[in-house]
Amino acid sequence: MIRKRKNNFIAWLARPFWGRGFGNQPDLVLLVVVGFLLFFGLLFLSSASSTLAFGKHHDTYFFVKQQLLHGILPGLLLFYIALRINYKVYEKLAYLFLIVSLILLLLVVFTNLGNQYGTATSWINLGGISFQPSEFVKLFFILFLADWLSKKGNRIKNFKTGTLPFVIILSIISVLIIKQPDIGTLIIIALIALAMFFASGAKWSHLAAIISVGLAGLLVLIKAAPYRLSRFTAWLNPDIDPRGIGWQIKQSLIAVGSGGWLGLGLGDSRQKSYLPMPANDSIFAIIAEEIGFIFTLCFLALFVILMMRGFYIIRNAPDNFAKLTALGITVWLSTQIFINIAGIIQLLPLTGVPLSFVSLGGSNLVVTLVSIGILANISRFTNQR
Repeated sequence: MIRKRKNNFIAWLARPFWGRGFGNQPDLVLLVVVGFLLFFGLLFLSSASSTLAFGKHHDTYFFVKQQLLHGILPGLLLFYIALRINYKVYEKLAYLFLIVSLILLLLVVFTNLGNQYGTATSWINLGGISFQPSEFVKLFFILFLADWLSKKGNRIKNFKTGTLPFVIILSIISVLIIKQPDIGTLIIIALIALAMFFASGAKWSHLAAIISVGLAGLLVLIKAAPYRLSRFTAWLNPDIDPRGIGWQIKQSLIAVGSGGWLGLGLGDSRQKSYLPMPANDSIFAIIAEEIGFIFTLCFLALFVILMMRGFYIIRNAPDNFAKLTALGITVWLSTQIFINIAGIIQLLPLTGVPLSFVSLGGSNLVVTLVSIGILANISRFTNQR
C-alpha cells in the first residue's frame, strides 16, 4: 500500500501541466524571469560573500553552498509542489495558516527556542536547524487574508464586520513581530495587509484612519528604541556619525558611486571588505559597484518584469481569492525589493530587509519560491492567455 501511494505521488509530480482538470500551462515569462533571478542572485552572492566566507570559514564558496543547500534546492522542490497544487486548496486551510502563524511567532517571543541575530530575536533553532518564522508568516498571513476578505463581500465596508476584525487580527500579528523586534518585517506585512484590505473594497476613510494610527505607532517605536532613532537620524544625515551608525549608509553610497557606468567587474568590489553584511542587507551596493549603472538597470528590469507579470495575473485571476492571493504576493515582493534598494541608496532608512532572490538566507528564499509557485499555479487558471 505504501509503495502504491509513493508511486502515485511520483506519477502526480511528473504529470504534465496541460490536460483535463489541470488548467493551462503556467506563465512562462514569470518562470523564465525567476530562473534568471536565481542564476544572477547566486552569481552575485558568490562575488559579494567571497571575502567574508574565506575569512570566517576558509572557504570562498561557503555561503554559496549554504544558499544552494538551504535555500535553492528545497525552495525549488517546494516551488514545484506549490505549482502543482490547485490554489483553491489553500482556501480550505486559511484558518490553519493563521493558527500556525501565531504559534510560530509565539514560539520565537515566549520560548527559549528563539535565537538572537543582531538586535532581533527572530529565529527558531530546532535540532540544529534554524529558520526565520516571520518569513513563513508573510505567506501564511496572505493566504488567510485572501480567504477572509474574499468571503466578506460588501460587509468589508462596515466598521464592525469589516474594519474592526481586520484591525484586531493585524494588531495581534504586529504586536508579536514588535516583540522580536523586527520593524522591517512589520512594515512589509502591514503594507501587504492594507493593500489587500483596500482591494477587497474597504472604505477610504477607514483605510486612512488605520494608516494614520499605524504611522503614529511607528513614530512611537522609533523614539522608544535609541538604535532605531539613531538609524533614522543617520538616514537624514550620515555625516553625524560616519564611523558609527552612519557607516553602512556611507559605505553603501561609496560602493554604488564607485561602480560608474560599467562597474569594476565581478569579484573586484573594494567595499565588500568594509560594508557590514555584504551578503545580506548590503548586497545591492556590491552589485552596483561590480556591474555598474547600465547593467544594474538591466538586472533591475528583471524585477520590474516579475512585478508586471504579477499584476497581469491579478487582473486576469478567475476569482476573488486568487486575485487577493496574487495581489498579496506581488505587493510583498515589490515592497521588499524596493525597501532594500531604497535603503542602500538613502531613499529610506535601512531596515535590514533582504533583497529577494539574491540576499543570503534560506528561509526567505524558500518562502519566496513557494509564493512564486502559488502565483504560477494561479496563472494556469487566468481568464486570458
